[in-house]
Amino acid sequence: MAKELEDKLHQRILQLSKAGDESLAAGNYSQAIGQFRTAFALVPEPYQEWEASLWLLTALGEAYYFAGEYELARAALTSVMHVPGAIGNAFVHLRLGQVQFELGNTQQAADELVRAYMGGGKEIFEEEDGKYVTFLQAFL
Repeated sequence: MAKELEDKLHQRILQLSKAGDESLAAGNYSQAIGQFRTAFALVPEPYQEWEASLWLLTALGEAYYFAGEYELARAALTSVMHVPGAIGNAFVHLRLGQVQFELGNTQQAADELVRAYMGGGKEIFEEEDGKYVTFLQAFL
């Protein structure tokens, strides 16, 4: 079970995360990355013990994904897998699968995309590029 941060620190991290979400939605990927990185830097070590690490590293991985920084996205999304609650999270598996696909790691992509499908059904792919579903169909 992951720990929760003390309230003042949690509020500061939420503020930065919300700003990162807004930047991401506006397509300002480098700004979002900076905001998520700043927020994550506030998480005490070991990061794996804190609930905030789950959503911060996922958001950071997503921002890197949209920025086309696939190696950095993979690093963030692989790190999040060491945080309680990440394994089995369909969205985390979706983004990691997409990143692995973009990096040409087809076996790892298939593993992660199947996990996303198992956890989130076909609905999790509805707003994603169709190439991922086409790829996934060979493994279902």
